[in-house]
Amino acid sequence: MSQNILIIARKELRAYLNSPASYIALFLFLIISSYFFASPLFMIGQATLDTLFMWVPIVFLLFVPAITMNLISREKDSGTIESLSTLPLTETEIVVGKFMSSVVLVGIGLCFTLIHFFTIALLGQNVDFGAIVCGYIGLFLMGAAYSAIGIFASTLSNNQIISFIIALLIIFFLFILQFILFFMPDALGEFFQYLSSEYHFSQMARGIIDSRNVIYFGSLIAIFLKLAIVILESRKWN
Repeated sequence: MSQNILIIARKELRAYLNSPASYIALFLFLIISSYFFASPLFMIGQATLDTLFMWVPIVFLLFVPAITMNLISREKDSGTIESLSTLPLTETEIVVGKFMSSVVLVGIGLCFTLIHFFTIALLGQNVDFGAIVCGYIGLFLMGAAYSAIGIFASTLSNNQIISFIIALLIIFFLFILQFILFFMPDALGEFFQYLSSEYHFSQMARGIIDSRNVIYFGSLIAIFLKLAIVILESRKWN
């Protein structure tokens, strides 16, 4: 891995850790995930991570665009993107470095939710380790794919709010496809189901790691990072 990528990733991660907004986003992520975990525990006396795996993908709809919306748009708005261009950095290194920092923050958010797993273990509940591990892998891959979408959206505008909205719309479209398949013609149902991020995550949350699910999230990451790189490169010709 390029040393420049690691330098950019560390720089962005420090920016995250020095920003109160990042701590607020992580705190809200933990509070919301804790609520959905605790609700069945207190209402029906059942401690399970099923509700967590059900609701975290929905929380990601807002959380991931919020942490990625300024990664490129901030640089464009302040003019520092031009300064980066004068350094011995390629657009690929810039995009991948920023992507890595956002993925680390997603991973930190998921690590906070491990307190729910330890709660289940302490309560003596039966724990399906295989399904839990697969579910967390699925959440991490989903968060990484959404981060790539967020970075792509961040290259489209120097306005962070617009970048947030664009990322939210793309992510919401991919998420909602699983729930509107009955409106689709049968001939297109399987195609749109494959495009649904929730469909692939739900497979993994059941303890199934199919190569098609991993390829799906990997493809989203590759496609949207490539689009972000192309957009950054295109500014040289404007």
